[in-house]
Amino acid sequence: MAAASSSPSSSAPPSMPPPSPMAASPADDRRGGGRAPVPPYVKAAAGSLGGVMEACCLQPIDVIKTRLQLDRSGAYRGIAHCGATVVRSEGTRALWKGLTPFATHLTLKYALRLGSNAVLQSAFKDPGTGKVSAHGRLASGFGAGVLEALLIVTPFEVVKIRLQQQKGLSPDLLRYKGPIHCARTIVREEGLFGLWSGALPTVMRNGTNQAAMFTAKNTFDIVLWKKHEGDGKVLLPWQSMVSGFLAGTAGPICTGPFDVVKTRLMAQGRTGDIKYTGMVHAIRTIYSEEGLRALWKGLLPRLMRIPPGQAIMWAVADQVMGLYERSYLQPAHL
Repeated sequence: MAAASSSPSSSAPPSMPPPSPMAASPADDRRGGGRAPVPPYVKAAAGSLGGVMEACCLQPIDVIKTRLQLDRSGAYRGIAHCGATVVRSEGTRALWKGLTPFATHLTLKYALRLGSNAVLQSAFKDPGTGKVSAHGRLASGFGAGVLEALLIVTPFEVVKIRLQQQKGLSPDLLRYKGPIHCARTIVREEGLFGLWSGALPTVMRNGTNQAAMFTAKNTFDIVLWKKHEGDGKVLLPWQSMVSGFLAGTAGPICTGPFDVVKTRLMAQGRTGDIKYTGMVHAIRTIYSEEGLRALWKGLLPRLMRIPPGQAIMWAVADQVMGLYERSYLQPAHL
C-alpha cells in the first residue's frame, strides 16, 4: 500500500507545455497567415520603381496608340505605318514625346495604386481569418483605380495627350513647348478643371482595369506558382512577368470604349471647337460616324503596351516586396 501511495510524479512522464496560441501552423505559414502583411508604403515604393522602368521601355507604343486614336481621316494604316511615319516626319525622339509626364504619372500612379489597394484590402479583411474575399479584392482594386484616376491619371494624361497630338519638328511652331507650359496653358485658357477633361471615362476605365488586374494577378500567382501574399516566397522575375502579363490582358479589351472616349475628350479641351459634350455623347457620336469598331481604336497598341507594362512593373515590384518579406517578415527560428 505504501508503494501505491507514492507520488505520481515519480512514475508519470513529465507533462509537455501547451502549444502557444500564437504559433502559426505550416499551412498558415505557406499562406502568409503567420506573418504581418507587407506595409502599404513598401508596396507604394515597389510600384513607383516598377513604373519608372515601364515608362522608359514602352513610351513609343503609347505615342503610337494616341496617334491612332486621334486619327479620324485614316492617315495611318496601322501600328508599323504610324511608327514609321512619325519617325520619318518628326524624328526618332518623337516616339518619346510626353515621356516626362508619362514617367512621372506612372511613378505616382503605381505608388498610389499599390499603396491604396493595400490599405483598402486591410479594410476588407475578414477579422477572424485575416483573408480577403474575392468581392473584397475586386472592391479594393476598383477603389484604387478610382483614386488614381481622379488624383493622378486624368491631369497627367491630359498633358501627355496634348503633347503627343502635336505634329511637327520645330519647337517654335508647336503650341505647347513642354509639360509645364502645356499645363499652364490649359489652366489659363480652360480653367483648372481643364486638366480633368475626360475624368468620367478615365474613372470607369481605371476602376474596371484595377479590379480585374489585382484579382487576376493574385489568382495567377496562386494557380501557377503556389505563391500566397506574405508567405515569404519570392517569385523569379520571369514568373512575375508571366503573371503580370496575363493579368494585364483582360482590362484593355473590356475598357476599350472608355479609353477611346477619354482620349477624344482630353484632346479636344473645354474651349473652341467642342465636338463631344460628354462620355455618353462621345460614344454615340463615334459609333454613328465611325462605326462600332472605332470604339476599340488603338486596342492592339494597348495590348502591346499594357500587358508588357504590367509584366515589367510586377517583375520589379515583386522583387522589392520579396526583399522586404525576406528581410523583415520571416518568422524567428529557435
